[in-house]
Order: sequence, then C-alpha cells, then structure tokens
Amino acid sequence: MKFTRIAALACAASLAVPAYAQNHEHDHGEHTPAQTPAPAPAPNPAPATDPHAGHDMSGMDMSGHHHSRQKKVNEAVQAILNEPAEIRKPIPAEGSGTARLPALEGGMHGLHLGTGNWMVMLHGDVSAKYTKATGPRGDDKFYSTSMLMAVAQTEPEWGRIQLKTMMSLEPAMDAEGYPNLFATGETAGGLPLVDRQHPHDLFMELAARVDFNIGDQTRLFLYGGPVGEPALGPSAFMHRGSAAYNPEPPIAHHWFDSTHITYGVVTAGLAGNTWQIEASAFRGREPDEHRWNIETPKLDSWSVRGTLNPTPNWAIQASYGEIKEPEAVHPGENEHRFTASAHYASSAVSAMLAYSAKKRVPGETLSAWLGEVNWKLDAKNVLFGRFENVANDELFPDHHDPLHDVKFRVSKFQAGYARRIPLGDTFQLALGGSVAAYVKPSALDPYYGKSPMGYTFFAKLSLGH
Repeated sequence: MKFTRIAALACAASLAVPAYAQNHEHDHGEHTPAQTPAPAPAPNPAPATDPHAGHDMSGMDMSGHHHSRQKKVNEAVQAILNEPAEIRKPIPAEGSGTARLPALEGGMHGLHLGTGNWMVMLHGDVSAKYTKATGPRGDDKFYSTSMLMAVAQTEPEWGRIQLKTMMSLEPAMDAEGYPNLFATGETAGGLPLVDRQHPHDLFMELAARVDFNIGDQTRLFLYGGPVGEPALGPSAFMHRGSAAYNPEPPIAHHWFDSTHITYGVVTAGLAGNTWQIEASAFRGREPDEHRWNIETPKLDSWSVRGTLNPTPNWAIQASYGEIKEPEAVHPGENEHRFTASAHYASSAVSAMLAYSAKKRVPGETLSAWLGEVNWKLDAKNVLFGRFENVANDELFPDHHDPLHDVKFRVSKFQAGYARRIPLGDTFQLALGGSVAAYVKPSALDPYYGKSPMGYTFFAKLSLGH
C-alpha cells in the first residue's frame, strides 16, 4: 500500500518495457530471490490495450502511440522515484500505545532480529543524571532512569500481529523519585508527591496489537493487554522525537502522559494512511507506589481519539476521556480530560505544541500548555527546549494549609544541548545538560524563593542511533 502509485505505474510499464519493470520489482521492500529475466518481446507483438479507449483519437499518429505511451510511463515512474522522501513515505510512525507520530519522525531505532516470519525489534536506553533545583523546596540528586522495549512482529497476508513489552529498572529507585520543581502526581509513603517525579513501573507495557486489512489503505485494529496505554493524549514523552534528548519529564506529565502506564486496556480503531479513529476502555486509577508488580486490570474508564496525518511532516490529534478516580489521594473524584496536539517532524527538527484541560468531578478545570522542540544541528550536535504553562492546585497537599487546593499558574522555560557519540553500529552515547527557569505568582515566593531555577547533567546510552 505504501507505494501504490509506483506499483500501478510499474505494472503499466511492464506491458511496454518488461526489462525496466524487472529492475524495480523490489520497490515494495520485499527481498525475494532473483527472478528469471523477462522474455524478449515477440518481433510483432500484439498491440497493448489502448488506455485511451472511449476518448477522441482523431489526429493521433497510431504508429508512434506505443513508443509515446512507453516514454510517458517511464517518465512518470522516474518522477515518482525521484520524489523527496517526504512525499514517498505516507505511512505515519508509531508512538507509545496506539498513538501516531509524523511519518518523518521515523520508527524507533534499535536492534532488528529476523527469525522465520517474525521480526524482533529491541530498543532501549539507560541514563545517569544529576539534577539540582534551587530554593526552599529545591533538592539535588544523582539517579538513573532506564527503559527497554521489545516488539515482535509478523505480517500475514491479512494484516499484522505485534507483541509488545516495555520495562524499566526505575522501581529500584526510592519511591520519592527525583527532583522536578512544580511537578505533582502519585504518592510515596502514602503521601502526595510534590516537586518530585515518580519512578516508572517495572512493566510499562505488556500488550498486543492485531491489524486487519479491510481495504486498499484501511485497517481495523485491536490493541490491549494487562499493561498498556489507552487512546488519550499525544504519544508519551519518552517516545516523542521532540523530547528525545530532554532529560526531564514535563511538569505537565499528569495532564498529557499520566495514562501511559495503565493496568488494563482494550482499544479498537480504524485507520488509513492519513487518519485514525479509536476508542479505549481502561483502568482509570494511576499506578500505586509498589512498582515491581502488575496491578489488577479493570475497565472502568473510557476515551476516544482522532488523529490526522495530512502530510508526512504532521500528526494532529484530539482526544477526550472520562477517568474514574485517577488519584489515590482523591477518592471519589473523577476526571474528564481533553487534549489536543500538533506534532511536526522533518529530517532535522521535531516539535510539538499541545493543550490539555482536566475537569475534576467534582471540582474545577485545570489546564496546561506544552511546547517542545528537538533540533539536530548535524550528525553529532543537538539543541532542545521546552516551554510549559500549568494551572496546578496540588502544590500544598496538607489540608490544614491555607493554600491547600488553591490554583496557581506556573510557567517553566527549559533549554539544553546534547553531544551524540556513536559507539559502533549498535550503541550511541549522548552527553549533555539543560537549565530551567520558572515564572510564578509572588504568593509562592516564601515557599519557592523569588527566582528558583534548576539544571540537569546527563549521560545517556542508547541501543540504536
């Protein structure tokens, strides 16, 4: 389906120029043994079917028609083959769960192993980091984050089967995680985490996806498993090219990505090359602080998402979900979440702008904006940045504090640099750092200081480039 136009023209060309068509028989990516050369045309071949049948043919020189048609077909095929990759790669890239990315974002780079009819892709990274945040609530810590992903895939005639798993050794970290000023969400020791980023679970994904071809460029798919991600929000930050080298999770993580580890997910969708619609049933409660186990799956929440990929450069999504009691410290409080995002990718730049609004039920609506970019200056040097603007009412979880449940709007500005160092054909090392500054209401000065800031240094070893 990827090269429909090329295939059609190649078939037409094969009627007139068998040798030319033979030279391009592997444009579909298949690697079959060499075929027996096409026989030379008979001295007086029968005329090919006239593609202009039914049209006014008066005034045409029929003796030169065959050669004219051959020339036009050859020119058209060559024109398509000479098109930029941006035009010839219409199928979007896959992000976390069933989320889509721009086609030019590309697939995950890693180690690919073939076994029979199956292809296994391994991708992962481990990072050593040091983070420091200033001010009365600031902290510093040396820590490590990690992720290993494995996808086994086969493509029978009727579609595709994927078996997916993703794991992390972050549960070995203290439950309080690491410093991330103005971030909130989840718990440690039964208490809400504030100004900290929680570690991820051992199992970040344990799911399967099956696609059924129901048309030339249309697929019906089912996705699900005991650990997965519902159709809600953009692709999680660990899988976005716009955040590829950013060492810090967004402080808006629980506006956009909090469902990326969900215990119990079932998703059904319909997809074409430029669009996708899908719906999920899933467990609304976020993971608890016991991160080595698999929690009991439930299907008590739901979401819907629509995605457009109008060109290979873009992925635009809007989604809505109703989540049952996501926060353990807010029993009886549900959430209605709306997100929208536009993700752009080219050979050098990946960028995303996103908006989210979560309506507490009961409660008020909290909104967040996020913009991030990753710019490859060349093969070894990368600049990245992120801007966030978040309305948060969880900065003072103590019910006796007068600022408890008071909404504060905070902005974070972050910029960084990474140096990529290839280590053979399989691994890559990236060394870099980032610095962040914040804009906040003056009412928070006694708690955060007048001008808090933070920085992170990192070394990231990746499987794949």
